[in-house]
Amino acid sequence: MRLSRAQVHTAWDSSLPPIARVAGGEVVTVEVANSSGGQLDRRSTAADLATLDFGRVNPVTGPIAVEGAEPGDALVIDVLDVEVADWGWTANIPGFGLLAQDFPDAHLRLSAVRDGRVDFLPGLTLPAVPMIGTIGLAPAGPEVLPMVPPHRAGGNMDIRHVTAGTRLRLPVQVPGGLLSIGDTHAAMGDGEVCGTGVEIGSVVTVRLGVDKGNSIPTAILETDGRASRAGRSLIATGIGPDLWQAARDATRSLVEQLVRRTGLAPVDAYLLASVTADLHISEIVDLPNVVVSMHFPLDALDG
Repeated sequence: MRLSRAQVHTAWDSSLPPIARVAGGEVVTVEVANSSGGQLDRRSTAADLATLDFGRVNPVTGPIAVEGAEPGDALVIDVLDVEVADWGWTANIPGFGLLAQDFPDAHLRLSAVRDGRVDFLPGLTLPAVPMIGTIGLAPAGPEVLPMVPPHRAGGNMDIRHVTAGTRLRLPVQVPGGLLSIGDTHAAMGDGEVCGTGVEIGSVVTVRLGVDKGNSIPTAILETDGRASRAGRSLIATGIGPDLWQAARDATRSLVEQLVRRTGLAPVDAYLLASVTADLHISEIVDLPNVVVSMHFPLDALDG
């Protein structure tokens, strides 16, 4: 099944009808628009940033309903491939980003992407590590949530490890889960501190499944090492408006996962996390919420 990038929405809303219904285990190919929603193209300049309509940014393709997914389950998303376009953009948008007061002026970079590399600046070529910035499920209840801040069922998490070879679990809030995908990047650093990566259109291929009755608080990731500096990793997350609390939530979630997987006493899992896992700020610019992730190298469990 292939879903068009023309089938998008720009808010998290459980009342939106699904554009597709799939069975567990089914593979879906999703076309993704770049995060400007068509407002920037190869001819754009910094002047075009002044007219960006933030109500149109981060369009996501979806929602997709998965048969059998119910609140209390986890939706399992295996990312099989992220095939990016041949150009992308990176911008300093006035008033947006971690150092907005330091850099008040609009600035735009257009990058060619080819042969696994990003031509970012003259003489500076970066490795392309395509990833999915926004991937999430519909929230419970009638409230319509804006697209840019992440929420407990995912959304604009901007965790650079959501790439090919990653298994992502998200907590189901409504029947069918209602998955949507968007905001892909050819490259991004942890934190995405200026507010943009190499924003790019793409074609994403995922396999969808349901982990029945295995409730989780927020996103859980398992990677195969392609985007991780630590090799194969287990990644737990904390999402909320307070950085310290989000860090605590990520740590607690990782400890719980280690207990489930190893049978360790919680205190021993806590100590193991303390000496082995890495805590990252994955996203700190999409206020009011931040995303903290804690990375545990799965090879540590092999010895």
